[in-house]
Amino acid sequence: MARTADPARRDELLDRIVDYLAERGLSTLSMRPLAEHLGKSTRVLTHHFEDKEELLSATMRRLDERHRAWLRALPGWDGSDSVGTIVRRTWEFQLREDNLPIARLIHEIEGLAAGGRLTGLVPELLADRSAFVASLLRDRGVPERDALRISTLVNSAYTGLQLDVLTTGERERVDEALHQLADLVDEWVEAAAR
Repeated sequence: MARTADPARRDELLDRIVDYLAERGLSTLSMRPLAEHLGKSTRVLTHHFEDKEELLSATMRRLDERHRAWLRALPGWDGSDSVGTIVRRTWEFQLREDNLPIARLIHEIEGLAAGGRLTGLVPELLADRSAFVASLLRDRGVPERDALRISTLVNSAYTGLQLDVLTTGERERVDEALHQLADLVDEWVEAAAR
Protein backbone atom coordinates (compact mmCIF):
# COMPACT_ATOMS: atom_id res chain seq x y z
CA MET A 1 0.00 0.00 0.00
CA ALA A 2 1.40 3.41 -1.00
CA ARG A 3 2.02 5.98 1.72
CA THR A 4 0.02 9.17 1.61
CA ALA A 5 2.11 12.24 0.84
CA ASP A 6 2.58 14.54 3.86
CA PRO A 7 1.07 17.97 2.95
CA ALA A 8 3.67 19.89 5.00
CA ARG A 9 6.53 18.07 3.28
CA ARG A 10 4.86 18.63 -0.07
CA ASP A 11 4.61 22.39 0.60
CA GLU A 12 8.26 22.51 1.65
CA LEU A 13 9.19 20.63 -1.51
CA LEU A 14 7.09 23.02 -3.62
CA ASP A 15 8.83 26.04 -2.09
CA ARG A 16 12.18 24.54 -3.02
CA ILE A 17 10.93 23.80 -6.55
CA VAL A 18 9.69 27.40 -6.95
CA ASP A 19 13.12 28.65 -5.87
CA TYR A 20 14.82 26.22 -8.27
CA LEU A 21 12.66 27.40 -11.18
CA ALA A 22 13.26 31.05 -10.29
CA GLU A 23 16.98 30.35 -10.46
CA ARG A 24 17.01 28.19 -13.62
CA GLY A 25 13.78 28.88 -15.50
CA LEU A 26 10.78 26.79 -16.38
CA SER A 27 11.26 26.08 -20.08
CA THR A 28 14.09 23.59 -19.55
CA LEU A 29 12.60 21.79 -16.54
CA SER A 30 13.48 18.12 -16.36
CA MET A 31 12.61 15.80 -13.47
CA ARG A 32 16.02 14.15 -13.03
CA PRO A 33 18.10 17.37 -12.69
CA LEU A 34 15.39 18.82 -10.44
CA ALA A 35 15.48 15.77 -8.18
CA GLU A 36 19.30 15.89 -8.06
CA HIS A 37 19.23 19.58 -7.13
CA LEU A 38 16.75 18.83 -4.34
CA GLY A 39 18.89 15.93 -3.10
CA LYS A 40 15.98 13.58 -3.76
CA SER A 41 15.26 10.75 -6.13
CA THR A 42 12.77 11.08 -8.95
CA ARG A 43 10.77 8.51 -6.98
CA VAL A 44 10.26 11.06 -4.22
CA LEU A 45 8.92 13.53 -6.77
CA THR A 46 6.53 10.95 -8.24
CA HIS A 47 5.39 10.12 -4.70
CA HIS A 48 4.19 13.71 -4.33
CA PHE A 49 3.26 14.43 -7.96
CA GLU A 50 1.74 12.00 -10.43
CA ASP A 51 3.67 13.46 -13.35
CA LYS A 52 5.52 16.53 -14.59
CA GLU A 53 2.24 18.29 -15.46
CA GLU A 54 0.91 17.85 -11.92
CA LEU A 55 4.26 19.05 -10.51
CA LEU A 56 4.07 22.17 -12.70
CA SER A 57 0.45 22.87 -11.74
CA ALA A 58 1.20 22.47 -8.04
CA THR A 59 4.35 24.59 -8.32
CA MET A 60 2.52 27.42 -10.06
CA ARG A 61 -0.26 27.30 -7.45
CA ARG A 62 2.41 27.54 -4.74
CA LEU A 63 4.09 30.47 -6.51
CA ASP A 64 0.67 32.13 -6.69
CA GLU A 65 0.01 31.50 -2.97
CA ARG A 66 3.38 32.97 -2.01
CA HIS A 67 2.90 36.00 -4.25
CA ARG A 68 -0.61 36.76 -2.98
CA ALA A 69 0.40 36.26 0.66
CA TRP A 70 3.23 38.74 0.15
CA LEU A 71 0.86 41.28 -1.44
CA ARG A 72 -1.68 40.92 1.36
CA ALA A 73 1.11 41.48 3.89
CA LEU A 74 2.12 44.80 2.32
CA PRO A 75 1.79 47.79 4.61
CA GLY A 76 -1.36 49.61 3.60
CA TRP A 77 -3.09 46.67 1.90
CA ASP A 78 -5.67 46.84 4.69
CA GLY A 79 -6.86 50.23 3.43
CA SER A 80 -4.52 52.61 5.23
CA ASP A 81 -2.66 53.49 2.02
CA SER A 82 -3.79 54.31 -1.49
CA VAL A 83 -3.73 51.74 -4.27
CA GLY A 84 -1.11 53.86 -6.03
CA THR A 85 1.13 53.59 -2.97
CA ILE A 86 0.71 49.81 -3.00
CA VAL A 87 1.56 49.74 -6.72
CA ARG A 88 4.77 51.67 -5.97
CA ARG A 89 5.67 49.38 -3.04
CA THR A 90 5.06 46.30 -5.15
CA TRP A 91 7.25 47.73 -7.91
CA GLU A 92 10.14 48.45 -5.57
CA PHE A 93 9.88 45.04 -3.91
CA GLN A 94 9.66 43.03 -7.11
CA LEU A 95 12.59 44.85 -8.72
CA ARG A 96 14.95 44.40 -5.79
CA GLU A 97 17.92 42.33 -6.93
CA ASP A 98 17.02 39.38 -4.66
CA ASN A 99 13.43 39.29 -5.97
CA LEU A 100 14.21 39.57 -9.69
CA PRO A 101 14.37 35.79 -10.22
CA ILE A 102 10.71 35.42 -9.17
CA ALA A 103 9.67 38.38 -11.35
CA ARG A 104 11.49 36.80 -14.29
CA LEU A 105 9.89 33.41 -13.60
CA ILE A 106 6.42 34.99 -13.61
CA HIS A 107 7.16 36.65 -16.96
CA GLU A 108 8.52 33.38 -18.35
CA ILE A 109 5.26 31.68 -17.31
CA GLU A 110 3.31 34.47 -19.03
CA GLY A 111 5.32 34.05 -22.21
CA LEU A 112 4.98 30.26 -22.25
CA ALA A 113 1.24 30.54 -21.58
CA ALA A 114 0.82 33.15 -24.34
CA GLY A 115 2.69 30.84 -26.72
CA GLY A 116 0.34 27.95 -25.92
CA ARG A 117 3.07 25.95 -24.19
CA LEU A 118 1.32 25.72 -20.83
CA THR A 119 -2.06 24.49 -22.00
CA GLY A 120 -4.11 23.64 -18.94
CA LEU A 121 -1.39 24.90 -16.63
CA VAL A 122 -2.05 28.64 -16.58
CA PRO A 123 -2.10 29.37 -12.85
CA GLU A 124 -4.38 31.65 -10.95
CA LEU A 125 -1.33 33.89 -10.80
CA LEU A 126 -2.11 34.79 -14.41
CA ALA A 127 -5.77 33.98 -15.00
CA ASP A 128 -7.25 35.51 -11.85
CA ARG A 129 -4.91 38.35 -10.99
CA SER A 130 -7.34 40.97 -12.25
CA ALA A 131 -9.99 39.59 -9.90
CA PHE A 132 -7.45 39.60 -7.06
CA VAL A 133 -6.55 43.27 -7.55
CA ALA A 134 -10.22 44.12 -8.16
CA SER A 135 -10.93 42.91 -4.61
CA LEU A 136 -8.44 45.51 -3.32
CA LEU A 137 -10.26 48.16 -5.32
CA ARG A 138 -13.69 47.06 -4.08
CA ASP A 139 -12.39 47.28 -0.51
CA ARG A 140 -11.72 50.95 -1.25
CA GLY A 141 -15.24 51.62 -2.46
CA VAL A 142 -14.82 51.04 -6.20
CA PRO A 143 -18.03 49.50 -7.60
CA GLU A 144 -17.79 46.00 -9.04
CA ARG A 145 -18.40 47.16 -12.65
CA ASP A 146 -15.39 49.51 -12.41
CA ALA A 147 -13.09 47.40 -10.21
CA LEU A 148 -12.43 44.65 -12.73
CA ARG A 149 -11.91 47.09 -15.62
CA ILE A 150 -9.46 49.25 -13.63
CA SER A 151 -7.68 46.16 -12.29
CA THR A 152 -7.26 44.72 -15.79
CA LEU A 153 -5.83 47.99 -17.06
CA VAL A 154 -3.47 48.42 -14.09
CA ASN A 155 -2.22 44.81 -14.24
CA SER A 156 -1.57 45.01 -17.97
CA ALA A 157 0.22 48.36 -17.75
CA TYR A 158 2.26 47.23 -14.73
CA THR A 159 3.31 44.02 -16.49
CA GLY A 160 4.31 45.94 -19.60
CA LEU A 161 6.37 48.42 -17.57
CA GLN A 162 8.08 45.63 -15.67
CA LEU A 163 8.95 43.85 -18.91
CA ASP A 164 10.29 47.15 -20.25
CA VAL A 165 12.68 47.65 -17.34
CA LEU A 166 13.75 43.99 -17.34
CA THR A 167 14.55 44.02 -21.05
CA THR A 168 16.01 47.51 -21.44
CA GLY A 169 17.48 48.13 -17.99
CA GLU A 170 16.28 51.73 -18.25
CA ARG A 171 15.07 51.99 -14.68
CA GLU A 172 14.82 55.79 -14.39
CA ARG A 173 12.61 56.21 -17.47
CA VAL A 174 10.37 53.29 -16.57
CA ASP A 175 10.15 54.34 -12.90
CA GLU A 176 8.75 57.70 -14.05
CA ALA A 177 6.09 55.91 -16.09
CA LEU A 178 5.26 53.64 -13.15
CA HIS A 179 4.80 56.64 -10.85
CA GLN A 180 2.48 58.22 -13.39
CA LEU A 181 0.49 54.97 -13.56
CA ALA A 182 0.23 54.92 -9.75
CA ASP A 183 -1.05 58.52 -9.76
CA LEU A 184 -3.62 57.61 -12.43
CA VAL A 185 -4.75 54.61 -10.39
CA ASP A 186 -5.41 56.85 -7.39
CA GLU A 187 -7.39 59.25 -9.59
CA TRP A 188 -9.43 56.36 -11.06
CA VAL A 189 -10.12 54.90 -7.61
CA GLU A 190 -11.17 58.29 -6.24
CA ALA A 191 -13.47 58.98 -9.20
CA ALA A 192 -15.02 55.49 -9.20
CA ALA A 193 -15.56 55.43 -5.42
CA ARG A 194 -17.63 58.66 -5.47
